[in-house]
Amino acid sequence: MTIRRLITPGILACISLLLPVAHAQTPSPAAADLPDEEPNPLVGRITGKTYYAPGDVYHMSIPVLPELGGTVEDTPTTVTFQDAFDTFVLVGCVQLDTAMTADDHLRGRKDFLTSFFTTHLQPDIQRALPGSRVEKALFLREREGGALLVYMLLPGGSMFNDLIFIPSYERPPVAKRGNLLFVKNGYVFIISTELADKVLTRTTYNKTEGEENTILRQSLLNTLDRITFTMPPVSATPASGTSAATPSAPAR
Repeated sequence: MTIRRLITPGILACISLLLPVAHAQTPSPAAADLPDEEPNPLVGRITGKTYYAPGDVYHMSIPVLPELGGTVEDTPTTVTFQDAFDTFVLVGCVQLDTAMTADDHLRGRKDFLTSFFTTHLQPDIQRALPGSRVEKALFLREREGGALLVYMLLPGGSMFNDLIFIPSYERPPVAKRGNLLFVKNGYVFIISTELADKVLTRTTYNKTEGEENTILRQSLLNTLDRITFTMPPVSATPASGTSAATPSAPAR
């Protein structure tokens, strides 16, 4: 498995990996100068075909194969899986602080996740990719205590731009991304995936919006099913003024 490391802290790591990366053009090194393997380690770890997030917050089966150019990139808060064909999957997690936890309980899960997306993610995406917009959003009450599903259109924002030739007189294709946000064990999780065919087969592409949404939703839920969440340890002697466990607010 090819491994690369990106260092970006906090929520900004989620934002940066939601956007396409511009790869710098560098001269090819001489064969004698090439190392036998890449020296940069992951922040998390891989054992067999399983990725373990930093701190063992969660682990998941890896959705790409090295034989198909599968790569794994991570930061302290995000991991991305991508291959050279049609797979791009991001999983991010941001630990809730006291204010965010209180906001979740006060607003209810639906309003909290909507606010998290519109406050922390959407503005930066729109600044980086002008014209980006939410096409549709749904609240899935039955998943993970309530999950927010957001479909976005991103002009020029495909993670597969490197695989296509775009003439100078053409505008970059509009990518479509599905994002699933939910709260689990004191973290906001973000799963994101792209509808690769919309970019890779754009001249013959004919899926309807409903068909696109069905594909993205199933892909996101399939990724969710790959993840095993690790329960945080419960202190036997909670600090003064706190309880050992705080019940989560009901979804609204």
